[in-house]
Amino acid sequence: MTNPVSGAASAFLQSVRLQVPEDDGSMEAVEPAKRETQIIAIYGKGGIGKSFTLANLSYMMAQQGKRVLLIGCDPKSDTTSLLFGGKACPTIIETSSKKKLAGEPVQIGDVCFKRGGVFAMELGGPEVGRGCGGRGIIHGFELLEKLGFHDWGFDYVLLDFLGDVVCGGFGLPIARDMCQKVIVVGSNDLQSLYVANNVCSAVEYFRKLGGNVGVAGLVINKDDGTGEAKAFADAAGIPVLAAIPANEDIRRKSANYEIVGQPGGQWGPLFEGLAQQVADAPPVHPKPLTQDDLLGLFSGDAVGRGVVLEPATAADMLGREFVEKKTLEVVYDAV
Repeated sequence: MTNPVSGAASAFLQSVRLQVPEDDGSMEAVEPAKRETQIIAIYGKGGIGKSFTLANLSYMMAQQGKRVLLIGCDPKSDTTSLLFGGKACPTIIETSSKKKLAGEPVQIGDVCFKRGGVFAMELGGPEVGRGCGGRGIIHGFELLEKLGFHDWGFDYVLLDFLGDVVCGGFGLPIARDMCQKVIVVGSNDLQSLYVANNVCSAVEYFRKLGGNVGVAGLVINKDDGTGEAKAFADAAGIPVLAAIPANEDIRRKSANYEIVGQPGGQWGPLFEGLAQQVADAPPVHPKPLTQDDLLGLFSGDAVGRGVVLEPATAADMLGREFVEKKTLEVVYDAV
């Protein structure tokens, strides 16, 4: 069933559709967008380090003189937590509800905050069992349109989306050509690469329906050097934009809500390089892997290859001896 989008949201999404040539199947890379603002959706498994990556990336971009807007589209509302030193950012959905009850309009200053040159906001989401996270995302973008999104002047708008939630709202940037390109964050583990592969599959699915979004590449976070994420990127035909090492200094500072992507700092060159790659990497058409190919990136011990599926029996299910009853069906001998 198609995800319902209201008139306001449709206008917003239509306004950011890209003007690129139609693909006749011969193009490997999608033509660069002709919009002045690059809108980039970052996807990854929950807990893989998207918030860490985005906080440091956006901060570095701002220090390089770029105008950056960071929008958290995760119901956990933790995209901006590192950027703001652990301080919770009022969400658009929460603020909108309170303002509506008070009969007051939402103002920019109610939902958008800044630090180090980065402008940031959180869409938010409902509490468990109290609503649809995907619908919350749609509502959030409707409000952005009312706040004047079309007139804002940013070089980059970075959208942080969960990749392991498959309902329509979380696929909005890909399904509606809302961004020019997608970046996936993963690590050398099966679950995060499974999510990255799913995102690549979604990009290809909507491209076949006429979409223009491509994948710019993979950011490997907590890289321990085992190489599975790099092997996945090679097999899927997407570049590795950066490999952030599994380093105790990074882990400790991140846990203390410190920005490590500081110009002139130990990790500054890493995020300077990532910022350049994010800016320049063209969106390409990925080649999603089959489940078997994905499992093939890992050793058998890691993923349980070689396990034989043993069919269960009716006796197994009942937990006792099972006497098969004769069928009452009349079977005629073949003439």
